[in-house]
Amino acid sequence: MNESAILVTGGAGYIGSHVARQLAARGERVIILDNLSTGFREATEGSELVVGDTGDAELVNRLLREHGIDTVMHFAAKTVVPESVADPLKYYSNNTNNSRILLEACVAQGVRRFVFSSTAAVYGEVDGDAASEDAQLNPINPYGRSKLATEWMLQDLATAGALEHVSLRYFNVGGSAPDGRIGQSTPKATLLIKVAAEAAAGVREGLQVFGTDYPTPDGTCIRDYIHVEDLAHAHVLALDHLRDGGASLTLNCGYGHGYSVLEVLETVNRVNGAPLNVTYADRRPGDPARLVANADRIRAKLGWQPQHDDLDVIVRTALYWERNKRY
Repeated sequence: MNESAILVTGGAGYIGSHVARQLAARGERVIILDNLSTGFREATEGSELVVGDTGDAELVNRLLREHGIDTVMHFAAKTVVPESVADPLKYYSNNTNNSRILLEACVAQGVRRFVFSSTAAVYGEVDGDAASEDAQLNPINPYGRSKLATEWMLQDLATAGALEHVSLRYFNVGGSAPDGRIGQSTPKATLLIKVAAEAAAGVREGLQVFGTDYPTPDGTCIRDYIHVEDLAHAHVLALDHLRDGGASLTLNCGYGHGYSVLEVLETVNRVNGAPLNVTYADRRPGDPARLVANADRIRAKLGWQPQHDDLDVIVRTALYWERNKRY
């Protein structure tokens, strides 16, 4: 087992728990820091859980020092776009300021490697078919702006020689671990596949489609949907890249093709074997019409090869979790 340890903030949450599990499975010593506001103790199997907040400077410094942390993977964040529009300071406090506190502790304790959970929301509206990492950054909601501010801090720290990082810009994440051990149980989730799976399993009476007048073929938003297991593996590869002395990187995490909201719901109907109860509403603030990844760079830089690039697989694992979830 590796003597050093990895701190995974937000590791009791949806994506962080899948990453922590993959790390533990290959013998890494994983320390999870999570305040359990949206995470679950049951999702931390195989790792040591410390209940606390990334904004607690004293706690974070002590954890980094006492556990010999050499790498931080930072997932702890608020992630609901409409909420960020309604309460922007909540997002700048939790996502931006707490990240600054965490980074300050990393510098003070000599942590040299940092993997950051960023978002495709940093792009905003994208010209052309797909967003490359070099596209103009113009986030149209506070969630995206709060994440972009942390990307800037990381870039400045790398320029100053303080640490190296990989920032992974997620597109739309879905699905759950195929063996059903962990999955997504985020309260009041807003991610489409999760919401649709809840509706299919009877957890919700139905779901709403927000906006049918976008400039897309069927009038609904188009997104790049990535299976959480493939996304988690990208983090493991990012760790290897940094351990091998690799330079700081910013990489898209998506498959490079998109589906509309209605196409996703058609897939859920087919996999579920019964139609969903769907109603239609006006557009939500902060939602771009189309957001699809150019994923060439992550394949070239990290050798990332997705294993679950199939909308049916993403939906099927999401439905399996919803019907059999453990927490």
